Amino acid sequence: MTWLLTGASGFIGTRLASNLHRKGIRLRLSSCTVPTQPYPAFAGIEWIPTADLQPSTDWGDALRGVEVIVHLAARVHVMRETVADPWRSFSQVNVGGTLGLARQAAEAGVRRLVFMSTVKVHGERTRPGQPFVETCRQAPYDAYAQSKADAEHALFSLAERTGLEVVVVRSPLVYGAGVKGNFQRLIQLIRAGYPLPLGAVHNLRSLVALDNLVDFLQLCGTHPVAAGQCFLISDDADLSTPDLIRQIASALGRATRLVSVPAPILALAAQLLGHQQALSRLTDHLQVDIHKARTLLGWRPVVSVAQGIADAVRGLGSPR
Repeated sequence: MTWLLTGASGFIGTRLASNLHRKGIRLRLSSCTVPTQPYPAFAGIEWIPTADLQPSTDWGDALRGVEVIVHLAARVHVMRETVADPWRSFSQVNVGGTLGLARQAAEAGVRRLVFMSTVKVHGERTRPGQPFVETCRQAPYDAYAQSKADAEHALFSLAERTGLEVVVVRSPLVYGAGVKGNFQRLIQLIRAGYPLPLGAVHNLRSLVALDNLVDFLQLCGTHPVAAGQCFLISDDADLSTPDLIRQIASALGRATRLVSVPAPILALAAQLLGHQQALSRLTDHLQVDIHKARTLLGWRPVVSVAQGIADAVRGLGSPR
């Protein structure tokens, strides 16, 4: 059995490729940015350089002899957009590019495609005590989430026509060794000893450790019952933002410096600074229920939150 991983040089792809390689699975790795010095652990693995993910991308060489695809390549959130029409760009890559790959995969006789989606197809927040489940209505907030929702629908429609087995995995924020973005910045702030004005926040958010996500993606590539299904995934141990900060501080060996600032003052400060969305991600509820993954596939998280956070902290190395 040969697996093709798209986006193989990314945060999730490198860990997934490493784990699959250790298990003896034949791999073909695809990325538009192939490392000039391949990872030592991937010695002997074939890298297929591809152009940017587009509807017209030719996947012929990459698909030869492949049975399972894990499709991680995507246009992701861009902090400072430079394109005139972001909605069109997201759709062209994440919908058109994905569908182009899936069509060619079906023609090449690929058995299964595992598609990396996002919890955000359901929305940006949940009500207290009402986590998202797979059957919740979709309410994507931005162009990225909309493109992932559209890609899901297009893939399942193609599956009905061709017999290609499609599995969709909707993930919340992923953290672990090599994490970037807001999670990395939070670690850096805690490491530097800055007081954080979030002590009065009482929310719950689902996260997924990189090793847990990678383990679940592997399972989705092989489990016979996964075909044709959508799954929400998490560590199954939701945290408030203050609890997350405490866990990171513990992993760093730092004191927790939380200041309890009333919510109205936080909201006003965020509005004045233009950081309302960033504050929402720190204060809103966003929970998922992984009952389906547990019962249908028998999956359980392989690492704890504490282990995942320790990996993320170690991955950033020592402060300079």
